Amino acid sequence: MPLIREIIATTIGADGTPHLAPLGLIAEGEGWIAAPFHPSTTLANLRAVPELVANYVDDVRIFAGCLTGRRNFPLLPAARLRPPRLAAALAHAELRVVAIEEDETRPRFHCETVFEASHAPFRGFNRAQAAVIEAAILLSRRHLLPPATIAEEMRRLAIPVAKTAGPAEAAAWEWLVAAFGADCM
Repeated sequence: MPLIREIIATTIGADGTPHLAPLGLIAEGEGWIAAPFHPSTTLANLRAVPELVANYVDDVRIFAGCLTGRRNFPLLPAARLRPPRLAAALAHAELRVVAIEEDETRPRFHCETVFEASHAPFRGFNRAQAAVIEAAILLSRRHLLPPATIAEEMRRLAIPVAKTAGPAEAAAWEWLVAAFGADCM
């Protein structure tokens, strides 16, 4: 299995409108592969402007917010590419697409890093943050998974949230639970 790093991707459309989305970047040698599902705004944007910014964040409200209609997070200009970076990013990497492998479900955009910067210290994750990220991934794939599987996973993930969440993690969890609806718990 390859290393997959969960990030918030910033892309832009042909009109320059920025878009934020959680994305698992797949490690490939010195580069990364972005494999957004078809159809998605991230996929359309990468076709229009083959650049993305990988934002490394520890505020899981951004992961949950992107999937629950809360996308108004402050942005700043990137150093070398057109898509902006998240102001809340602890670090970011600017990636340029160098090759595309077409696929009906998940085209693979092979990227090279053209710039990286750190902005704030990383102080570590708690178990609730990891649980929120896993729940966000479940929400993004709910059209692919049986409802019983989602409900079972959400019950399991609720345990570390109950034990270790701070206010930010608790808010993110509530957003995700509300987005799933009553049948997820």
